[in-house]
Amino acid sequence: MKQHVFVAMLSVALLAGCASRQDGQVDDQAQEYADERDPLEGFNRVMWDFNYDILDEYILRPVTVVYVDYVPSPARTGLYNAALNLEEPSNTVNNLLQGKLAGSLTSLGRFVLNSTVGLLGLIDVAKEIGLEREEEEFGEVLGKYGVGTGAYLMLPAMGPTDFRSAVGDFVDSSYFPLQDLNFYVTAVRTGIKALEARAQLMDQEGQLDQSLDPYAFVKNAYFQNLQFKVTDGAVPPSDEKVDPEEDNLNFEDFLDDL
Repeated sequence: MKQHVFVAMLSVALLAGCASRQDGQVDDQAQEYADERDPLEGFNRVMWDFNYDILDEYILRPVTVVYVDYVPSPARTGLYNAALNLEEPSNTVNNLLQGKLAGSLTSLGRFVLNSTVGLLGLIDVAKEIGLEREEEEFGEVLGKYGVGTGAYLMLPAMGPTDFRSAVGDFVDSSYFPLQDLNFYVTAVRTGIKALEARAQLMDQEGQLDQSLDPYAFVKNAYFQNLQFKVTDGAVPPSDEKVDPEEDNLNFEDFLDDL
C-alpha cells in the first residue's frame, strides 16, 4: 500500500491530512519530549512541518479541491466503492483471525456480490441488501492479541503511523487481490482513497487551527482512534490527566466525523 514515493504523496494519512502548524505557538527547541509513545518526537515534528506546511498545502489540498469540484459525485462514489472493494478479502481474513465469523462471512459475501453484480465494486450492491462493511486491519489483529503499538512515527509524505500499524499495512498489502495489482492500478486506488479522506477532513480544518498544538492534538487523536478500532468502540476510561490549557478541543468530536 505504501510502495512508492509518488503514491505516498497522495496518501497522507486520515487523521493528519489537514493540519497546519500555528506560528509562535510551539517552540521546538524548548519543547520537552516526554511522551513515552513518541520517543522520536524531534524528528516527527520536523516531518510534520514538511508534510503539512509544504506537501499538504501545495499538493494534496489543491488537488483534492479540484477533484471534489470537477469529478461528478456518482463517479467519485463508484471509484471509492471499487477501491474499498479490493480490501474485502483482507477484511475477511482479519475478521476470522479475531474470531469474528459473522464479520468474516459478511466481508466475503460483500466481495463476491460487489465484484460480480456490483460491476467490480463500482456499485455497493451488498450494502443495499444490508451487508455493511466490516473493516478490520491486521494491525488490529495484532492489537487484539496484546501487541503494543510501538513508537509513534510521522513518515515523510505519508503522515502518522506506528510500528504495529506499519507491520499491519505490509501484511494487508500481501492479501489477494492487492498483491496482484500493478503499479498504476495501485497508484490510482491509493490516490482515490487519499483524496476522499482529505475531502472528508475539510470540515475539521477549523478544529485543528484552533488547537494550541496541532501536532499533539493529532497524535492523541490517532492513538485514541487506534484503541477505538482494536476494542471495537469499547474504549476504557483513561487515567491520564488532561491539562485543559494544553488543548481545548474534544477528541471524540473529531473522531466522530471520521
